[in-house]
Amino acid sequence: MSQHFLLSAAARSISLRSVLRMEEAEAWDVFQRIRWDSTGGKPVCPECGSLICYDVSRGSRPRYRCRDCRKDFTPTSGTLFASHKLPILVYLAAIILFVNAAKGISALQLGRDLDVSYKTAFVLCHKLREAMATETRGMIADGEVEVDGCHVGGYVKPANFKENRLDRRKAVNQNGKRRVVVAIRDRDGRTLTSVFKSEDEATGFIASRVAKGSTIHADEAAAWNALHARFEMKQINHQEAYSADGACTNMAESFFSRLRRAEEGQHHHISGAYLGGFKRSSQRPEEGGCDEDAEAAI
Repeated sequence: MSQHFLLSAAARSISLRSVLRMEEAEAWDVFQRIRWDSTGGKPVCPECGSLICYDVSRGSRPRYRCRDCRKDFTPTSGTLFASHKLPILVYLAAIILFVNAAKGISALQLGRDLDVSYKTAFVLCHKLREAMATETRGMIADGEVEVDGCHVGGYVKPANFKENRLDRRKAVNQNGKRRVVVAIRDRDGRTLTSVFKSEDEATGFIASRVAKGSTIHADEAAAWNALHARFEMKQINHQEAYSADGACTNMAESFFSRLRRAEEGQHHHISGAYLGGFKRSSQRPEEGGCDEDAEAAI
């Protein structure tokens, strides 16, 4: 049996130890190689895309000038680190800590690791989540696709005395804050997620983000019946089996397992307006090392 990629040395393409041993100039070189990967780290103008740029550095921070549009820029221009105040080593370390945390990382923990304030770590985490979310904009899944939903939030605290407790399973006793994270997982690609009030509201989103002619694997939920007209559906009743007759949603379930671990072990509470950001950071690639997510963050 072959070794899983994430257990191999190739998956450890960049480590926190190697970053913390770098000098500032070396850290800038790494940052440039990650951002301008297609040119081997050579600067590309963020304004016009020109490849002819001159080095006009002043001090230790790299600075370039585009020959075509005559604009000056730095390796952080046009990224979430533009006009940054912390050393570049801190941002590289933050990226590594964030993307290597398969079950999420709290802002308090990141702040302690980097020796920055909670507010700084909180903003930095959300910037990284936003950058990673841009990677799935316009993504279309095709081929074998798994679709599933996971209910998050809306916890209703039970009353102290047993005689005062209500049946929280009934809609009338819920607070209306419960949301559904719907995952579209391409078996040969990445995972696309979004948040809805119910699975019924997600059918239009699924139809627009899955290529026509694809095969969708889903559970027995009635909400997915509306997809039969557009896609070949393979549904399975999880009360009878987890996989049968070629139908299986285990990959989508694995995404939700990480989301649950992040909620229970790291963040403790995820709901409301923040749910859309936190659910994205639970995704981990099945192949590829840290560089793929690091490039998305930068």
